[in-house]
Amino acid sequence: MTMIEFKNVTKTYPNGVKALNDVNLTIDQGEFVAIIGLSGAGKSTLIRCINRMHEINEGTLMVNDVDVGKLKGKQVRLFRRNIGMIFQSFNLVTRTSVINNVLISTVPDLAWWRKVLGLFPKEKKIDALEALDKVGILDKAYNRVDQLSGGQQQRVALARTIAQHPAIILADEPVASLDPVTAKVVMDDFKKINKETNMSILINIHHVELALEYADRVIGIRQGEVVYDGKSEAVTQEVLDQIYGSQAELPKMNDPEEAEV
Repeated sequence: MTMIEFKNVTKTYPNGVKALNDVNLTIDQGEFVAIIGLSGAGKSTLIRCINRMHEINEGTLMVNDVDVGKLKGKQVRLFRRNIGMIFQSFNLVTRTSVINNVLISTVPDLAWWRKVLGLFPKEKKIDALEALDKVGILDKAYNRVDQLSGGQQQRVALARTIAQHPAIILADEPVASLDPVTAKVVMDDFKKINKETNMSILINIHHVELALEYADRVIGIRQGEVVYDGKSEAVTQEVLDQIYGSQAELPKMNDPEEAEV
């Protein structure tokens, strides 16, 4: 089943920069896709057009049979509930508990008085605890977020997204600020969620070695254009040269170092 389809999509910013140029892509339900390329190549723009954080100028973008460009007002907000978005900066409320941060994802569905009083139904709390369990930090549920490591905070952000029950997860540089070992733990969580839930996951990522290790499919962007779209195991040095020029080398895949975070 096709989940996301770009048809001749172009995005030009007000300053005249063409971030995406005639992009054509089809992404099926359950795919784990890594988007790679130089800074400024258009990776973040591609991700953010999917949930209408950025509007396209030309072409058509279909997400789960919805023409994203035609949505207006409340329709956009309702549409976004089915898409989880994870950022490099985590976007957590650090002075409150882990479980409250996860429960935030349920707020749009709550009665106004529950929002005011911070009262969440039992089933929402169960969803939140199950989501934390899936990313391995159930024992941190009642800790304050600012007591957690960076890797644990990113896993809280992932749990918050899972509790939202989206069909798609978009992640914009989710491991950029993490050390290599912690980054692999977080990527393990993404892979686990992808396999267990069949969610489509698109990750914009700078780390080529992680993209090749975890993603089933790699999309290479250069100057707003798709220059590679294929299986991760088919990526060669020639492909990387096409995406990055001479700035990247095909990584040597070693056994991952194990560590607890």
